[in-house]
Amino acid sequence: MQHLSRYKKLFLAVLIMAATTACKKSFLEIVPKGNLIAEKTNDYSLLLNNLDLLNVSTDAQVVMGDEIAAIESYFTGAAIRTQRLYRWDDVIYEPDQDATEMVVPLRNIYTYNKIINEVMNSVDGTEQQKKALRAEALAGRAWTYFLLINYYGKPYSTSSANDPGFPIVTKADVTETNFTRASVKEVYDFIVSDLTAAISDLPTGVTHRLRMSKGAAEAILGKVYVFMGKYNEALTQFNASFTSLSTSVIPVALYDYNVTFATGGSFLPIGLFGPAYPTVPNNQENIYGKQFINNWSFGNSEIVATQQTLALFTASDRRRNFFVGNPYPSGAAYPNGMLRRRGPAGVQIGFVLPELFLLRAECKARLNDLAGAKADVEALRIKRMTAADAPVSAATAADQNLLIRFILDERIREFAVQGFRWFDMRRLSVDPQFSSTVGTIHTIYNAAGAVVSTHTLKPERLVFRFPEKVINQNPGMQNNQ
Repeated sequence: MQHLSRYKKLFLAVLIMAATTACKKSFLEIVPKGNLIAEKTNDYSLLLNNLDLLNVSTDAQVVMGDEIAAIESYFTGAAIRTQRLYRWDDVIYEPDQDATEMVVPLRNIYTYNKIINEVMNSVDGTEQQKKALRAEALAGRAWTYFLLINYYGKPYSTSSANDPGFPIVTKADVTETNFTRASVKEVYDFIVSDLTAAISDLPTGVTHRLRMSKGAAEAILGKVYVFMGKYNEALTQFNASFTSLSTSVIPVALYDYNVTFATGGSFLPIGLFGPAYPTVPNNQENIYGKQFINNWSFGNSEIVATQQTLALFTASDRRRNFFVGNPYPSGAAYPNGMLRRRGPAGVQIGFVLPELFLLRAECKARLNDLAGAKADVEALRIKRMTAADAPVSAATAADQNLLIRFILDERIREFAVQGFRWFDMRRLSVDPQFSSTVGTIHTIYNAAGAVVSTHTLKPERLVFRFPEKVINQNPGMQNNQ
């Protein structure tokens, strides 16, 4: 065992976890090659109900965004990892620590690979059922690699063919020891290939929020294309996704916050942990369930939304109900009018309907369909604030640059302090037109609102370094700068 690579050990952990916690022992057990035994087609379907596939446990992006600030009295007592992430330090983990961003996603890749490679030979299932399960695993693997490459590879650009990305693993084999980093371009091509292969075999609309549908896979592929700067291709996928989602078996629709936050509304009462927001299977905006627990919208008090972030909201914007002015569970108000996020505790990062509207709006604006972009962003805004405040101003709607910036700001309003902004910062950093919109300063304030310290984002820290433990156990593997 001491000669196993770090990745091999992580995949062995996948094996043990899957066999002991996620899957029924009646049909799964450990065998010498590290394969889980699954024979029937339904066994492979059960593998896709693994809670690790839902709870990805990767939250670093929340404290990396430029829409947040830190309060000294709470920050000094925060976890060391939180402090290092907020300062954009080069080294996040101790030499013997595993990276939170890697452990569960690698377990999931093992599970997806197992299904992809074996389900077509399973018994007691139809060819169509087997193809659908394989397609779910292909699309799930693609989603997971998209997450990993946005942690460990540089943003997609003209240099991506030469930029080191993440190892591509296609076998469910814990005896594998030869892992090398594929280029960023190779990883993106792999993601696109998986999604393209999956889409035709998936159920068209959403049948369960924890399972992949054609509409969800089309939305994910569209997002991948946005991150590649391929807006025409992205728009095609987003349009297809809206069409597919219209056939969903379960409700897929935007919540109207003017109703859910009105007297007797379903998001009330607003308690200590925020509004009564629906869980994954009951959230009608959720089209593909993946989540992490956001401690900074739950019980931690050190991270707050900046004054600049809060200034983006109009007074009637119901999304302000997700913010509060004092630490958890109580205490003196934060300085300078800054607010802490409170709820939802589980951030939905698989794919949600509001992002589909906003990404399609951005693509339309970039392709100079300004009227279409305006319609999409307003379709979301009318569900978040009063009708008087929802329209985009005529001046903004008539100017392509201003409208794109407005849509990017709308993404902050919709997803503030939930980690979405960090990934936008990465892709925008290589966009000549909008790289100036990426903030590069993190500030720590004292209780009186005075600046204690500032920390500057270096371009190198748009990419995470692999933990020292991984590099030490994989001689020759190149680390990020």
